[in-house]
Amino acid sequence: MTDDEKWDVVVVGSGMGGLVCAAYLAASGRRVLVIEQHDVAGGNTHVFRRRRAYEFDVGVHYLGDCGPSGFLPTVLGGLGLGERISFREMDRDGFDEIITPGVSLHVPADWSRYRCRLKKALPTDAAGIDLFVDVCAALGAESHTMSLTERNLTAAEQIREAPVTFAWGRRPLSALFDHCGLSSTARTVLAAQSPNYGMSPSRVTVAMHANVTDHYMRGAYYPEGGGQMLAAGLVEVLETHGGRLMTRSRVERILVEDGRAVGVGLVDGRRFTAPLVVSNADYRRTVLDLVGDAHLPGPMVRKAREATMALPLATLYVALDRPLPERRNANVWWWGDDVDASYQRVMAGDLDPVPLLFMSFASQRDPDSPHVCPPRHSNFQLMTLCPPDYGYWGVETGPADGGRYRRDDAYTQTKARLAAAMLTAAEDVLGPFRNSIVHLEAASPLTQERYTRSTGGTPYGLASWGRAGSRPDTRTTVEGLHVVGASTRYGTGVTGAALSGLVCAGRLLGRRLLPEITAGRVFGDPGLLPERGARWDALAVSRGAARRGARGLAGIG
Repeated sequence: MTDDEKWDVVVVGSGMGGLVCAAYLAASGRRVLVIEQHDVAGGNTHVFRRRRAYEFDVGVHYLGDCGPSGFLPTVLGGLGLGERISFREMDRDGFDEIITPGVSLHVPADWSRYRCRLKKALPTDAAGIDLFVDVCAALGAESHTMSLTERNLTAAEQIREAPVTFAWGRRPLSALFDHCGLSSTARTVLAAQSPNYGMSPSRVTVAMHANVTDHYMRGAYYPEGGGQMLAAGLVEVLETHGGRLMTRSRVERILVEDGRAVGVGLVDGRRFTAPLVVSNADYRRTVLDLVGDAHLPGPMVRKAREATMALPLATLYVALDRPLPERRNANVWWWGDDVDASYQRVMAGDLDPVPLLFMSFASQRDPDSPHVCPPRHSNFQLMTLCPPDYGYWGVETGPADGGRYRRDDAYTQTKARLAAAMLTAAEDVLGPFRNSIVHLEAASPLTQERYTRSTGGTPYGLASWGRAGSRPDTRTTVEGLHVVGASTRYGTGVTGAALSGLVCAGRLLGRRLLPEITAGRVFGDPGLLPERGARWDALAVSRGAARRGARGLAGIG
């Protein structure tokens, strides 16, 4: 069965990388089809609702650099969405609270204040902290400047203009710790936010750690109305400019003929042809399953097979029928042991008691939202890292490969034990709250895999791919096939995925988009975007025009 419509580009998957790429291509006059297996677009930016009273973010807990000239506002503004998506800043004097066995620290959104606060909390490590912050702040500044460069730099020019990145970028964070002579306590404080990228100091590169930290040093924010606002705005741009979003439609194969991509085939037998295919699907599954080794060079296939993934997460979604004690608008990173011992316990599956916990408070981040929770209730999430294998959960195969797990006794018992351990750790920090719980829901890495088909259920993409620090570019060796998303060289998280989509769209259009939109260029016609009435719903918009009114959409109220 073949769809007769002519498409210029088919995008597989609707995470931030895919949607940003699709929106810019559509606003530039290309006919774009986005195909998403889930019920709504957005990937890890999507939300879900429970009891007609609570809305939970899956992956958007806070975003960096979202001030007036920040990266995401610039990307959205380049599509005419600047007035449609706004960001609320978290506590600038302490957007993250770090609690370790030896030191507690509020992280401010400023490198200089961060340095001073670290040295005050860790006076015996002061010299090493100075050296560490010098390297990370310089590397972050170099990366930010390089991203705005309009010309293509030679290797020699890159070394000259980004010397710290060249010297330290691909080395492990643990090597920088050693170079700075930092104590175990200092290492734990400095790496306390490492679950933001899902890798231990011995595995993550200095570049990734520095860039993620620098991202938040430019301010920590939350999109007003929740993460689904990002996807909904991009879907509006796509559809307004002639594109189409198909949800509940899963791609089985990326079609390749004579060495070039020619379209996609769906599991239901439909085929859509296009001279360009952009995969926002999991990178390993793109290479090994959607394309297949018959169409790819041996080294690329080998690197995909041997690649490892960042660690996955378990999450508890919690609602209380009372407010939490008053606190600043900040996340909490709690560590029960030093960072190295904690990662060793995670890898060994020793999670009772949990070695670390991230706490994020939606009802404080977005207190005016009518969707988060009823007045004088609380909505928050608890997260911890998990081992990368299915064995911890008592199953052999993940849901993307047909594994059935949701009613498996070993799985449900493991999930219940881990949930109890996470609640115990959270109550040590927040005080008792279990008697006030009105909704409690646990999600495991298998849940993540079921909805996003990510290898191992991680939201962070690749941990290793070939030599240290390497990640795929958006180009591939198959003509007409490109990849975007959290596994590309542009970084993990919402911002990294969005940058990959912007870069990919620019390459397909033959232009560097970031310098253009930074200078104020707007693509497409913002005047065509639809009015948002009183009943406008980001979740409904993100289902796509064809399914916007379909049954089964959860409401609030």
